[in-house]
Amino acid sequence: MPSTRTKVEVKGFEAKYYDLLMDLLTFGRYEGMIRKIIADMGIQRGDEIVDLGSGTGRNDCIMLEHTGKEGRIVGLEIGQEMMAQAVEKCRDYPNVSFVYQRIEEPWEYEEEFDRAFISFVLHGFEDYDKEKIFDNVYKALKPGGYFQILDYNEFDLKRTFLPIRWLFEKAECPLASEFVELDLKKMLSEHGFGEFDTKTYALDYVRLLTARKPDGTETA
Repeated sequence: MPSTRTKVEVKGFEAKYYDLLMDLLTFGRYEGMIRKIIADMGIQRGDEIVDLGSGTGRNDCIMLEHTGKEGRIVGLEIGQEMMAQAVEKCRDYPNVSFVYQRIEEPWEYEEEFDRAFISFVLHGFEDYDKEKIFDNVYKALKPGGYFQILDYNEFDLKRTFLPIRWLFEKAECPLASEFVELDLKKMLSEHGFGEFDTKTYALDYVRLLTARKPDGTETA
């Protein structure tokens, strides 16, 4: 049963107006930031990508601009209202599909994707569920594939600006405050990932962490 501390499933008013709310909260800068981040991911034409917690599909439509018609995206989502928006938003792209799937439960995919992407979802899971997600992603990636995590960076919440502390105390789930203290690279290393790369945004409060699954050619 999902933890009572998590807020990963978005429903109701928040789900219906999610994209608009994100634009308002960022003074219209959210899509521009997402486009910059996706451009920084290094997506190649023809890449096959699994998007964990794909939400309204906005990120998937942008990623498809980089994969081209040769690529493929599978979005995993549990919110029916969000998924309905995603299907509508990406209706002109035959190479994207959406699947009802809890990302912390076992998947059917095995060595199928070049990249796995998760955007502002991972922080909403208990650590034991993060471990399950890492195992699912490792199994689903092709050798040499990339796991790319867009989420909060590591920082000392007690010493940061008051508006940021307010955001975490009033708007985020309790797990978010714990997430910013996690050594995520260490956790990922324990699940077989390596070759980390980090890019930061929004005054370093947001991080794109890329981890690679070994391709079997690595030397000791």
